[in-house]
Amino acid sequence: MLGTQRPDSADPDWFHDPITGRRAPDGLLAFRVNHRDETETGNIKQVWELSRHHHLTVLACAWWLTREERYADATARQLRSWWQANPFLSGVHWTSGIEAGVRLISWAWCRRLLDEWPKVGDLFEDNDDALRQIAWHQEFLAAFVSRGSSANNHVIAEAAGQLVAACAFPWYERSAKWRRDALALLERELAANTFASGVNRELASDYHRFVVELALLAAIEADSNGPSASEATWQLLTRMLDAGVAMLDGTGRPPRQGDGDEGRALLVDDADHDPWAAALAAGAAVAGPAEWWPRLDGGVLPVLLGALAGPRRVVRREPRPQSFPDAGIVLLRSAAEDGREIWCRCDEGPHGFLSIAAHAHADALSIEVRHDGVDILADPGTYCYHGEPEWRAWFRSTAAHNTLEVGGVDQSESGGPFLWTRHARITALGTEFGRQTQTWTAQHDGYRRLATPAVHRRSVTLNSPERTVTVHDTIQADSEVSLRLFWHFGPSVSVELDGTTARLSWPTRGETTDESGQGQLSGTMRLPESLQWSAHRGELDPISGWYSPAFGRRVETTSLVGRGPGLSRFVTVLQLP
Repeated sequence: MLGTQRPDSADPDWFHDPITGRRAPDGLLAFRVNHRDETETGNIKQVWELSRHHHLTVLACAWWLTREERYADATARQLRSWWQANPFLSGVHWTSGIEAGVRLISWAWCRRLLDEWPKVGDLFEDNDDALRQIAWHQEFLAAFVSRGSSANNHVIAEAAGQLVAACAFPWYERSAKWRRDALALLERELAANTFASGVNRELASDYHRFVVELALLAAIEADSNGPSASEATWQLLTRMLDAGVAMLDGTGRPPRQGDGDEGRALLVDDADHDPWAAALAAGAAVAGPAEWWPRLDGGVLPVLLGALAGPRRVVRREPRPQSFPDAGIVLLRSAAEDGREIWCRCDEGPHGFLSIAAHAHADALSIEVRHDGVDILADPGTYCYHGEPEWRAWFRSTAAHNTLEVGGVDQSESGGPFLWTRHARITALGTEFGRQTQTWTAQHDGYRRLATPAVHRRSVTLNSPERTVTVHDTIQADSEVSLRLFWHFGPSVSVELDGTTARLSWPTRGETTDESGQGQLSGTMRLPESLQWSAHRGELDPISGWYSPAFGRRVETTSLVGRGPGLSRFVTVLQLP
């Protein structure tokens, strides 16, 4: 769970953090708990995650599929335990609306999946603890709606949880009002959080998927129980689904832009089942796929949501998009007839959502490059939010991304782990999509604030027949500035640096290599000769050469760093097979 083994999940202490060993407050008034202070609560993500009760929806689904009593009994035992341990506004689990919203979704689906279990009424309708908790959660969400800097995925989760619960548990005098208010809030905030193209405004790929899941679940509940979501909301949700599919590489992998903590709206499968495939396939089951969608293995979730939603098909005639100008995402792809896919994501978008851009990274003009789904030039990922400030700072930094740093500072200025006080502004300078070559150009002003103001301009060209990605970096300044150019490779790529040439090799996707090198692919990277190049792997002082495959996990990888004074053009050529 979030990169940590949780042997306590069968009989949880709902307040225990296995990372620090601390126990978060359970009896203190929630408004007096500082969940941002690890010395008080431990690692809050670990404490909260188990109480989202995704493991209980998996158990409830196991009962639905098998009718084995032990799964229902385990689900009931843990729900009763949580309800008794968390009276209203008491302890750390009442400090965050997003947690309450996700928890309500889990409870609604536990009740639904256990519907034919003979003791389900004793667990829910005839259980005073359950009745109180479901009401308390909805009263909490109605009273404490996230506003200002938290009006991002947090408020979407709150509205979705309130709407799902008001539909699934229509047992209270205020249920109808809660349903109407939650739907209105969801529709308003979903529109505010989404570009017209369908891309989530936080510009963090994993949160795009999370918001899609939340909105889809809530819209289905509204349609099933009334009042229905508006046609405009369904059109927006469909654009979000299409955008999510369009950004996948040819193997179904999403971009790794910005933060991601693997949040789930509803889990009914093996937790390792691809969450993007599950969410997007669920969307296809409800709204129908566009003609260009690939086939997605969604597991159980599309079956459940498709059955609840009934037939709804949204007609789209647009071809698969390659760019999202409002979100600043440009995707360069090689032609199928030229061999294994070369996929390149280029970043020309806003820094993030709202003034704090909480889940943004200092990654202006960065690129990701994959070969047949394998990370060649990799985005580092997220790794952590709380408790390890030096790692949080590095994974968000310019130095951790495939871009250029000037003056030893980030392009945007950080004011804390979820706060940016100054944003680099990118200007898109044009993209050309040709049959053989595709070229993208943009620049940013993040370094105009330095004593010697500087502008970084980048142009990337994918030549499909020649199998090359060529990057031109230019610094515009009145005098020379110190700079570092970073290239970070995926963890499966071996890198041998020889002067200004890097020889690369990696296993063919899905294959293992033997001593003869079978299953190996190779490429080269020609680096700018005017910079001094060095290779770094798994270093701690300073941090360099790391990749986070999932939240809470980090592995060593190779990074190349070119240093030097700069006032010229730097050309990097990546040759792929």
